Amino acid sequence: MPEIRIPTILRKYTRDEKKVQADGGTVREVLADLDRRYPGISGQLLNDDGSLHRFVNVYLNDEDIRFLGALDAPVAAGDVLAILPAVAGGCATRTPGIRPGRWRPGGGGAAGAPAG
Repeated sequence: MPEIRIPTILRKYTRDEKKVQADGGTVREVLADLDRRYPGISGQLLNDDGSLHRFVNVYLNDEDIRFLGALDAPVAAGDVLAILPAVAGGCATRTPGIRPGRWRPGGGGAAGAPAG
């Protein structure tokens, strides 16, 4: 039976468990069984047509399922599925005087400046 690693944001569905198990021979079947065991979780992962939400990534043994056959990728006993919400955000414009990627104490606009 594969192990499924659940991100913090979805643990409300798994009673705060970060690792759960579900049966199935494909990723699709495992996710269907996961939803049977933890009702409502598939609504956070899948679109109405059964496809994976755009901002959800699923890895099978550290490989993105999109390169393994997507939801039809085969799953075996002992495999690990990791569900990861995509991370997005940031700013498309550059603030003058700020170096990209530099940590700014206090979250301000300039190094050391208080947030305003």
